[in-house]
Amino acid sequence: MSTTKSTAQKQNTPSILDSYFRLSERGSSVRKELRGGLVTFFAMAYILVLNPIILSGPDSTGQFLGGGSEPNLPAIAAGTAIVAGVMSILMGAVANFPLALAAGLGLNSIVAYTIVQLPGMTWADGMGIIVIEGIVIVLLVLTGLREAIFRAVPNVLRTAISVGIGLFITLIGLINSGIVGTGATPLAFGVRGSISTWPLVVFVIGLILTLALMVRKVQGAILWGIITSTILAVIVEAIGHLGAKGENNIGGWGLTIPALDGSPVQVPNFSTLGQFSIVGPFQKIGVLAVVVLAFSVMLADFFDTMGTMVAVASEGDLLDEDGNPPHTQRILLIDSLGAIAGGMGGVSSNTSFVESATGVADGARTGLSTIFTGIFFLLATFLAPLFAMVPSEAAAPALVAVGFLMMQQVVEIKWSDLGVAIPAFVTIIFMPFGYSITVGIGVGFIVYVIMQAVVGKARNVHPLMYATAVTFVIYFLLDPISKALGVA
Repeated sequence: MSTTKSTAQKQNTPSILDSYFRLSERGSSVRKELRGGLVTFFAMAYILVLNPIILSGPDSTGQFLGGGSEPNLPAIAAGTAIVAGVMSILMGAVANFPLALAAGLGLNSIVAYTIVQLPGMTWADGMGIIVIEGIVIVLLVLTGLREAIFRAVPNVLRTAISVGIGLFITLIGLINSGIVGTGATPLAFGVRGSISTWPLVVFVIGLILTLALMVRKVQGAILWGIITSTILAVIVEAIGHLGAKGENNIGGWGLTIPALDGSPVQVPNFSTLGQFSIVGPFQKIGVLAVVVLAFSVMLADFFDTMGTMVAVASEGDLLDEDGNPPHTQRILLIDSLGAIAGGMGGVSSNTSFVESATGVADGARTGLSTIFTGIFFLLATFLAPLFAMVPSEAAAPALVAVGFLMMQQVVEIKWSDLGVAIPAFVTIIFMPFGYSITVGIGVGFIVYVIMQAVVGKARNVHPLMYATAVTFVIYFLLDPISKALGVA
């Protein structure tokens, strides 16, 4: 009888998951969600390398994050992984949406290169401002203002945001791979115009393989591309011993060397957790400066998520007839809590990652995939050496492939109507060329309001669009404002 009961429980488990996550309704399965979650993790795993690098410098007092007189990269990596894991699991379980979270690029740079460099400011003070910013965004979500602003955005701009993000993550992929970089011109191809290094060859092979598998409609094409590229990279490194890329080694690997040094398992160091101070910033730089800095971080955090949420939902065909993702309020709330969690974890604001679209492109449709991604992040706290074997050159093809998929939505824009086509155009181009989702959205909003006034449709623009456009004007003028207030 116990055997029969056990068998019944095993048979019932998939139905419980199906019912809660609505797998069948969204045309998915546990297997697809697991694969999509793994793809998303690999596409985001670079943050476990990049965030420690960005947060590795000293604050204005000469101290390093996590304590000590020198950088503690393992501790920052472990903190980055555990916060990303917890918040991603929370997003999947509460919002049932395939959108994973981790420390936001750009947001961490504001902390590292601006906030903690102000006189007297410490890393704990910098993370305190992140917590303050997160609390404000949570209040905006609970009052319904954040969702109201999202719903006030016209569909043409939402489409443009998705397309722009597609180009943006394509550019990220190309830069991470090293096939696009700086040279005699602002952007240059390869190394002196040639594919002359083995890491570039790995990227090219990985990209061609991924695209070929997509054309052949092979399930898991993106994941297979990452795995195959990583295996090839490990072989190349084992034979050639290329090492890390540098001024004297242009043929090396960009962020991660695909080789295992020692045991694949290590005990994590969580010394960054709890390293924040809410009172400190007010004591060090005053109320006005705290407001300006929190406002700067908040705007970037606020609108990045809006664009990312739409792009991921659009890729998975999860938008309703009004162009809204399911459970918008829950998604925004969890994302807002991510800012608080990132600050309290001492690893900067956690936000929704557009790389989640890679998992969606590979079949993920529910929050179960995000839970799997979160689990992989938690495992990464112990298996950091193993996950670190995936070089950016092997993960970059996935970003380029997803950029292509998101670019296909450009046909939904009515290009003959210049009143909406021009705002859509500037939204799209300023994301990759301004290297910021927020910049693209901000410029697009401002131009949209102006163009609607020019064509005599100013009354049709939602009042919140006007308020948001004005806010973005202030955002783009933050530098002179900060200087005028003496906080820059």
